[in-house]
Amino acid sequence: MRDPHVLRSVAGQLSSSRRAGDLRRLRAERFDVLIIGGGVTGAGAAVDAASRGLKVALVEARDFAAGTSSRSSKLIHGGLRYLEQLEFNLVHEALTERGLLATRLAPHLVRPVPFLVPLPAGDGVRGLPARIVRRAYYGAGVAAYDAFAGLFGGGRGMPLHRHLSREGARRIFPSLRADGLAGAIRYYDGQVDDARLVVTLARTAASLGATVVSSAQAVGLIRQAREVTGVRIRDLEAPAAEFEVQARSVIAATGVWTDDMSRMLNDVGLRPGIRVRASKGVHLVVPRSAITGDTGLILRTATSVLFVIPWGGHWIIGTTDTDWRLDRSHPAASASDIDYLLRQVNTVLDRPLTTADIEGVYAGLRPLLAGEADSTSKLSREHAVIEPMLGLLLVAGGKYTTYRVMAADVVDQAARRLGWPRPSRTADLPLLGADGYAAMWRDRADLARRHGLPVGVVEHLLERYGSLTLDLLALIDADPLLASPLAGAPEYLAAEVTYAARAEGALHLEDVLTRRTRISFETTHRGLESAEHTAELMGAVLGWDADRRAREVAHYRARVMAERQSQLMPDDATADAARLGAPDVRGYAADRGADDAGLPR
Repeated sequence: MRDPHVLRSVAGQLSSSRRAGDLRRLRAERFDVLIIGGGVTGAGAAVDAASRGLKVALVEARDFAAGTSSRSSKLIHGGLRYLEQLEFNLVHEALTERGLLATRLAPHLVRPVPFLVPLPAGDGVRGLPARIVRRAYYGAGVAAYDAFAGLFGGGRGMPLHRHLSREGARRIFPSLRADGLAGAIRYYDGQVDDARLVVTLARTAASLGATVVSSAQAVGLIRQAREVTGVRIRDLEAPAAEFEVQARSVIAATGVWTDDMSRMLNDVGLRPGIRVRASKGVHLVVPRSAITGDTGLILRTATSVLFVIPWGGHWIIGTTDTDWRLDRSHPAASASDIDYLLRQVNTVLDRPLTTADIEGVYAGLRPLLAGEADSTSKLSREHAVIEPMLGLLLVAGGKYTTYRVMAADVVDQAARRLGWPRPSRTADLPLLGADGYAAMWRDRADLARRHGLPVGVVEHLLERYGSLTLDLLALIDADPLLASPLAGAPEYLAAEVTYAARAEGALHLEDVLTRRTRISFETTHRGLESAEHTAELMGAVLGWDADRRAREVAHYRARVMAERQSQLMPDDATADAARLGAPDVRGYAADRGADDAGLPR
């Protein structure tokens, strides 16, 4: 339970000492709800359960958002194409959540981003009827999207759509090829740094009294007769450290690992009745200078849609949608994935992109509820909650945007079993950093002047931390050197690395370079030029000696080398083999102790 005498921002700090204390709690206490999985759904469930007053623990095998939840298209959206598929309930649900996040729950993390829907040109006068039909068809869809948002969006938070001529479209997106363009429709959706939202959810849960531990892998279920009463946990930061956690109910929000949880029940002959297939989505990152435009693009492809999304000084281009049956922890992008995305986007650009333009590449896996369809693009984006055994709930499927609904649904079921009558209140619960954000943004010039920083730096911090920016400014006031830019990534401050280790649960170098910041895909060096400086800053907080700093850098270097090699491979099998050439930094201490012999350097 939360101590009412402690500020939420302080109670939500995920420090190394907090982790040690929470590990002791896991060993010693019995929880109402134990949640396995620190992605967006699991972290959201922890917030939901803790806000109802339940005694909650959240464990994550790796880092928060290390799987699917840090590798998305960075959009909070209703799913415009789901209207075409007549999935009105899914669109309604997603637009409602988009409105809540953008206006009430996380306005510091979710903000409007404009998109163009290009309308292809026809053949002169003969093509006029087809052009009219296409504009009417797409216009009706976007109008319906806006109407859904206005009627059900819980506060729209986004401007309305607008029709544009060919000249109007090319004024705001000059890189569009004129010869294939009849015009466009501009509409808005939400953009988010997906990993930062998950870390904020985990910290919000901690601020409400939840026990929150990463690098804690569930390796087995504890049962009495035919009831699950807890989970056996392995601490991946300590050699041979396994222990049992007692819980009245267990929620598995494990995404593409859901089938692994199901297999834990095989020895009692249970078939959970839910199956998840992994769909790989690959994204390319190119510099903003490679494409001239002020909005994003959404393009139709033969099997799905393609987004071109503005992302600070970069563009994100994605995504693919292909079945993946190989390693789920480190899905690999192959050369064929990259070629596919370049071919698709080059159909509409006046200057074709090449591999030389690519700064970064990332791949993630969507957990889709399996059905009879052969194509992953046809599998369900809806979610399911089941109780295959007393005391164990599985939640799977869904969309990043609707995480809160999924979390409320599964906690509702757990609460009913526990006889806990309080309903979900997360629709009205601002996440950490949201309270006071609007006023701080309005007064950002004064805030910058008081701390002797450029306004642009304060804006950068506010858009990443919201009102928690005050915590970082306090660090800088205490040590002005932390206002210095990070080596190899001048858009980030040294203070952000220190804060990640001190308050955001970052335990390893890759946690900071890949998720607390996005340096691993925003720079052509993939974070290698930032690794030494980042290790020094983290080590000062976490007590790393020179050997530990060198080991962290070596692990990160091996990861980057393996990813680069995988992206040269022709197919999934060879790309997967190349990516697995680098050892995972988590579990290394548990498996091998302090010996790092043979580690690539």
